[in-house]
Amino acid sequence: MSDIVVTLPDGSELSVAPGSTVEDVAYEIGPGLGEDTVGGIVDGDLAGREEPLEADCELVIITEDSEEYLRALRHSAAHVFAQALQRRFPEAKLAIGPPTDDGFYYDVAGIDLDADDLEAIEGEMYDIIEADHDIERVERSREEALDRYADNPYKQDILAEEAAGEETVSFYVQDGWEDLCRGPHVESTGEIGAVELLNIAAAYWRGDEDNDTLTRVYGTAFESEADLEEYLERREEAEKRDHRRLGREMDLFSIPDVTGPGLPLFHPNGKTVLAELEGYVDELNRAAGYDQVETPHVFRTELWKKSGHYDNYVDDMFLLDVNDEEYGLKPMNCPGHATIFDGHNWSYRDLPVRYFENGKVYRKEQRGELSGLSRTWAFTIDDGHLFVRPDQIVLESDGYDYDLEPGDGAFYGPKIDFGFEDALGRDWDGPTVQLDFTIPERFDLTYTGEDNAEHRPVMIHRALYGSYERFFMVLVEHFDGNFPTWLAPEQVRVLPISDDNLGYAKQVKNRYLDEFRVEIEDRSWTIGKKIQQAHDDRVPYMLVVGDDEEQAGTVSVRDRFEEERNGVDVETFREHLRAEVAEKRVEPDFVR
Repeated sequence: MSDIVVTLPDGSELSVAPGSTVEDVAYEIGPGLGEDTVGGIVDGDLAGREEPLEADCELVIITEDSEEYLRALRHSAAHVFAQALQRRFPEAKLAIGPPTDDGFYYDVAGIDLDADDLEAIEGEMYDIIEADHDIERVERSREEALDRYADNPYKQDILAEEAAGEETVSFYVQDGWEDLCRGPHVESTGEIGAVELLNIAAAYWRGDEDNDTLTRVYGTAFESEADLEEYLERREEAEKRDHRRLGREMDLFSIPDVTGPGLPLFHPNGKTVLAELEGYVDELNRAAGYDQVETPHVFRTELWKKSGHYDNYVDDMFLLDVNDEEYGLKPMNCPGHATIFDGHNWSYRDLPVRYFENGKVYRKEQRGELSGLSRTWAFTIDDGHLFVRPDQIVLESDGYDYDLEPGDGAFYGPKIDFGFEDALGRDWDGPTVQLDFTIPERFDLTYTGEDNAEHRPVMIHRALYGSYERFFMVLVEHFDGNFPTWLAPEQVRVLPISDDNLGYAKQVKNRYLDEFRVEIEDRSWTIGKKIQQAHDDRVPYMLVVGDDEEQAGTVSVRDRFEEERNGVDVETFREHLRAEVAEKRVEPDFVR
């Protein structure tokens, strides 16, 4: 057999014999790299260092310095958990145990676990880690693997689905215990510096609610105890900022059982924030030359068959039978926008054509995966679609810097992702821009070129927030409910010191602050209690008014961070507020 060609990240190529492992390639590059190799990324997929390469591929070597090393370590921690679990509960049947962005989980069947069990299993895990057992990859025939898992339907399912046609499959072995796995893993259990089992949840096998309900144990692992402690502190802070709790406390939204799962109701406070976000993105769209359109919530499924979405999304669509004809709630807005474009005759001079819509879409996610606003059945996308000539496609021509993400390819065509980090150090997917050569072909979209011939446009999908609901969730948790003034449901609360000052409080609100969201605290409370309540309600500004302020025509200004200034002219405060809101400042700039 001829050699295979391995393409490295720098673009260089290396010829190796078929069956050479990831580790073999690393040694070809250099002995130091070979010794440090933990695994690899082969054509975008994680692979163990012992993984044989059988065809030309792109390869990234993973070492302890790689970002992916922590995933390999956590994958090994999942195996340590499974081994510890079966030491204490030999009857436990193992399903899957992958690494995650924050740690790992393992789905198991045949046992019930509680918090005391987790504590005991965690102690067993540390015994395995301290023993520093080698973790070795072993190849077995598929038939032998099926025999080993004769009483485990979940491993049997994995072998049937994911190893169909494979002659051999890989196991990872440590201290005589083994698990069916593709890897990668670290070299020994002792490389795991610190672990903690976090919680127990229920999960459906394969995420399908029609399948068995399994016990899912979540855990995390790090290279050091210090890293673990830092993570646990962040996690505790994240729990305090949980948007579901803050949503109740701040009366932002609810998802009642009576309305159905994954179908959020936004209350006046929450809708105020959404309306501000929508207004802002509408301004940006119009400034960029987009025309606003609107499409219905439901279409004949013929549209989804034409676009090609029906074959890929039908299981996730809400379908309706209307007079013996099939309709579906729309899972995306793009086919509607393509149909609008198709209804006109376009010249090359007209392009790019830009449409935008704040469109509600519906996707039938598995119930077990629904969670607050992070994953819902109904959500709104600030969807934009551009129809452009091929010569109008940009990053390089406009001089933008970018990094490639191997293996993160998209269905339609090349995609540009923008990521951001929140106050808790969590990474989130932000806006996306994606080229689409498929829908213009399926809808036979054309424009007349300079040569008077018909040409095919390219479609670009673009969203700034993406899902409003998910972006709203991120904002709630990022700001801990302390929205910037321009977003806050209530921007100012006027606090009269006594009932005698209610008239002046109303004058301040109605004469000077009528353009803002202002409330008056008119309950007969002490001023201290009024201030505390406004602080608890996360109101950006409190205006205290008493006899002195009324006589002088001023206010005493407090912000929610306990900055305070007395004797502020009301017009001065109004101008300060106007500037802060107009500039959409994230942090308050206290009135001077």
